[in-house]
Amino acid sequence: MTGAGAAGAARRLGPVVRLAPAKINLTLAVVGRRPDGFHDLHSVFVPLSLADRLSLAPGPPTGVDSLHVDGPDTGPREDDLVLRAIAAARAAVGTGPGRPATPPLAARLEKRIPVGAGLGGGSSDAAATLDGALEAWSAELPAAARLRAATSLGSDVPFFLAGGPALVEGRGERVTPLAGLRGDPEPPGVLLVTPAVHVATPDVFAVFAATRTQGDGSVRTTSAHLAEELRAGLSARDLVARAAVLAAANDLLASTALVVPALVPFRRALARVLGRPIGMSGSGPTLWALYRTVADADAAADAVRAAVAEGAIEALGDGPPGVAASAILTGPASTPGRQP
Repeated sequence: MTGAGAAGAARRLGPVVRLAPAKINLTLAVVGRRPDGFHDLHSVFVPLSLADRLSLAPGPPTGVDSLHVDGPDTGPREDDLVLRAIAAARAAVGTGPGRPATPPLAARLEKRIPVGAGLGGGSSDAAATLDGALEAWSAELPAAARLRAATSLGSDVPFFLAGGPALVEGRGERVTPLAGLRGDPEPPGVLLVTPAVHVATPDVFAVFAATRTQGDGSVRTTSAHLAEELRAGLSARDLVARAAVLAAANDLLASTALVVPALVPFRRALARVLGRPIGMSGSGPTLWALYRTVADADAAADAVRAAVAEGAIEALGDGPPGVAASAILTGPASTPGRQP
């Protein structure tokens, strides 16, 4: 395309806005080791109302893709998943006769999801960017090409293209949308507590691999059972009633505890203060507790902040934990994360 043509395409572009939701793993079963060195997983993911906000607008026709971040530092720009996702979308669209123009995009990310927390914020940003860039360029990709692009960006990215609760298998490339939750006027609430410590996922899996070849069979059974219940349509009330079983259904709990031993007494103190089962999302460090409503989760968040201030819960790392109440998004969306 000529410079004038690219400029014309850029002028036709309008801003595109996406919400990039956080996620928690309600279950996480490690099925075994793959020939490529990664682990096969069986995990039920649910998206949350806690979300980053991404906007994409035309950049200078002769410029390059750019990113401005409001909120926590997401690391070196060359490694940022938003810029990598724009590049992956452009590569998937390709160039040549009949292909849509893919002029530069200026991205703005309002970061609300804690970084490196086990909540999938970076992966969600990547999925939102991939989808948003295609819309900005009026480009279409077959489902298989979208999946390849998403998988190239990270193991959790394909889940966020599903737009609702899902069973995630393999490295994350096999995503089966689930019907979700039904029959209740309010979605269940979830309390998120993120200690100020860094947990590197590769370190956790390395410890797991050094101590075990696969996870606990009971965790795999719980994960499969929950997936079937959500496929049929589980009530929010019944999901919360299963909190004790789900909180234990994470094969990485023991490995994360070996990487960050102080997380064990922290989790116990949290359980004492709340009187609730405490689960962990992914490889941590974020811990979660389920509640019947978001208002209940809000009240629990206030209790945790007070307990930290009083010393009943001892903070880890460089400061007090992040504490937030959110809602579980209860059903699949036809177009994930889109904003008018």
